[in-house]
Amino acid sequence: MTQIHKTAIVEDGAIIGNDVTIGAYTYIGKDVKIGDGTTIGSHTLIEGKTTIGNNNQIFSHATLGSIPQDLKFGGEEVELIIGDNNKIREYTLFNPGTAGGGGKTVIGSNNLFMGYVHVAHDCIIGNHCIFANVATLAGHVECDDYVVIGGLTPVHQFCKIGTSVMVGGGSVVTQDIPPFCLAEGNRAVLRGLNLTGLRRRFEERTLIDEIKKAYKILFHSGAPLAQSANDLLINTENEYVKQMANFVLNTKRGIPFERKKEEN
Repeated sequence: MTQIHKTAIVEDGAIIGNDVTIGAYTYIGKDVKIGDGTTIGSHTLIEGKTTIGNNNQIFSHATLGSIPQDLKFGGEEVELIIGDNNKIREYTLFNPGTAGGGGKTVIGSNNLFMGYVHVAHDCIIGNHCIFANVATLAGHVECDDYVVIGGLTPVHQFCKIGTSVMVGGGSVVTQDIPPFCLAEGNRAVLRGLNLTGLRRRFEERTLIDEIKKAYKILFHSGAPLAQSANDLLINTENEYVKQMANFVLNTKRGIPFERKKEEN
């Protein structure tokens, strides 16, 4: 049975699923949709055109769906869409999209957002990601699946973070981070591959070895980056290597790496 605390306010028009729990002094706006099995802690604000999937855990003092922190926002209809099985911890702030960014902020499933995480307007986040305390995504940031962002780390507008990337805590990300890489620093640069993440995700060691080889060709060979990426696309059948090469070729903000030639 759905349980709504007597002090909570649920506006007429809100759609609340089965087995939902809404805590004390929480406010749910009229255009909100909440899926089955979701729990919402006390003093939480959910407003705007916000759709939340099934079995999410939303902790106290989260604010989801409030208007974008963008001075160009003029009150147009925009959305925040959240998938299933996410853990959204205390004092998180998620904003919907803007007209200039497609009108939607979209968050996938099975993610963990620790305390004080900010997801700004028009962000696109995949599945199985972890954002540590006070990770801050500016507008239009895209994060693929299995991304880990360390605590106190801001990510600049329009940056893209590839699948299985790990960004160290206290970093400042201002450029695109390719799939499977480890980045760290202010400003963040590539420090190698996210080998721990790769070993957790892929059991086949030969696959990981191919990704290692591709990383060295891209960032240690000394050849022009676009040339190395194109050579990889021609000479490999490995879908993950191709994913890395295509990411490099399509970057808009550049790849932050320190060029060095591999030692013999």
